[in-house]
Amino acid sequence: MVENTGSAELHHDALVIDAHNDAIVAHIRRGLYSPFDEDVDTRDPREGHAVLLGSRQPIGVIGTLRGPEQPRAGAAPIQINFPKMRLAGIDAAFYSVDVHLALGNHLAYALDGFGWFLLRLEGRQQDVAIVRRADDVTAAKRDGKPAVLLAAEHADVVEGSLHLLRILYELGVRSIGLTHNNSSLAADGCGESRTGAGLTDFGVRLIREMNRLGMIVDLAHVSPGAFYHALEVSTKPVIFSHGNARALCDHPRNLDDRQLRALAENGGVIGMSFVPYFVDRENPSLDRLLDHIDHACTVAGEDTVALGSDFDGGGTLLRDARQVPGITEGLVRKGCREKQIRKILGLNLLRVLEGGLSNDIS
Repeated sequence: MVENTGSAELHHDALVIDAHNDAIVAHIRRGLYSPFDEDVDTRDPREGHAVLLGSRQPIGVIGTLRGPEQPRAGAAPIQINFPKMRLAGIDAAFYSVDVHLALGNHLAYALDGFGWFLLRLEGRQQDVAIVRRADDVTAAKRDGKPAVLLAAEHADVVEGSLHLLRILYELGVRSIGLTHNNSSLAADGCGESRTGAGLTDFGVRLIREMNRLGMIVDLAHVSPGAFYHALEVSTKPVIFSHGNARALCDHPRNLDDRQLRALAENGGVIGMSFVPYFVDRENPSLDRLLDHIDHACTVAGEDTVALGSDFDGGGTLLRDARQVPGITEGLVRKGCREKQIRKILGLNLLRVLEGGLSNDIS
């Protein structure tokens, strides 16, 4: 048990990092919300939807290609933003733009999302930190402001060009997921998995260049063959940003025990996801999520486990970020040691960032 420390105090004091959310696109598609909006739960999204649907002014690539989106059932209109991060004690989060549905427009879609987001952060550097190096996370924690690590989901964001990878790096993107459930130019996705297939030649070159630049390779969604091949190629720790243990929930998005052990050997981490059907097909619950955390710790070790909510992208097990402290409470209740809890909440991911993000390159 954690001695002389309540769960709320521990959670507030610990470094807490979320390895994945889809909040950027959600903010755009669910009503053009501001990421600083403290009244997001009471606003009517129809006003923003009307702009997306009826404005004659340019509304961006995401709005044009995808249109408005209703909040997900059982979840808050926006599950994570900066006020909710503060209330939840979440110190840093990977804000990802998923481009896999933007056929023929992958790069433009990502740039539209990142551009919209960065425009909202103009003049607010005192309120939010953009993570370029690992020590930006600890500095933001010290300064009491949330930190954002920009990420892209699906390697076609670079349109097959390592030159564009460099441009995304200069923009501030620090993590790329190789695939979604569908395949990319880099690898097979778990929904299109071919027996024995690993990375493509481009996928190998992409990982090597990401390692050189100082970008985190994300293996969430990849096929088993691509997963193992990527671990062979990468010289840096990787992440599996959002998924759970397949031994407890047999879903293609989850990792089996062999994969969990291989991830541990790489020094990487798995961000345990709040997607209900990754947790349990029949009775998803917070307690069952804690079982996944316990299983991953047992199989792969406590240094391999982190949090990867998938807020605003399917992570509806919790209504929104403000319920994340319940995970710390549950871990304390289960008798986890304070050191182990701190690792799961953020220190394991911080270690990967310290090993994977480099100083500015020439």
